Amino acid sequence: MTTLSGYTLAVLAVGLTAPVRASAQKPPSYTSADVRFMQGMIGHHAQALAMTALIPTRSSRQDIRMLGQRIQVSQTDEIAMMQQWLRDRHQQVPARDPQPGGQAMAGHSMNMPGMAMSDTLMPGMLTPAQLAELAKTTGDEFDKLFLADMIRHHEGALVMVKSLLGTTGSGQEAEVFRFASEVDSDQRAEIARMNALLDTLGASGGKTQH
Repeated sequence: MTTLSGYTLAVLAVGLTAPVRASAQKPPSYTSADVRFMQGMIGHHAQALAMTALIPTRSSRQDIRMLGQRIQVSQTDEIAMMQQWLRDRHQQVPARDPQPGGQAMAGHSMNMPGMAMSDTLMPGMLTPAQLAELAKTTGDEFDKLFLADMIRHHEGALVMVKSLLGTTGSGQEAEVFRFASEVDSDQRAEIARMNALLDTLGASGGKTQH
């Protein structure tokens, strides 16, 4: 009967455990597309906040005011989260409101190195002229235009999420995937609520035009 030495047993033990260590997978890392998504969504959210800031002096409807408050609270928190995500990864952090007047990124793209949006608006964003037109309205006219504009704005965010998740290797880091999924579900729910509000005002989101 052959007796195995302690050394032999140790070698066998290493051989048995090595494949287990080798098979352990590293968690997915972030990509340049993830960084661009976070940077771009900060600007996208900033315009939504500029739009909701118009509500108190232009609408008397409690349902519109409550909608604006929900958007303001949720997107302010999300901007802070995205800025921290970028800081933690030593990436450029766009300011939420680099311009006076509270209309940062109102109709502008995120003109930053490495981004392909320097001359075009991100999906769903209002042009400066459209934002100025919204600011000139009051009462029912404002309510209808605000809802139609914000629906398109939210739909643009869904396009941004779809683009991110459709980019190979992107949207895989746990925090990025969770946030993108929440944006998709939350904004779809808000779109449904805003369409219902438009119906009560006798207008259709798809028919309201600038």
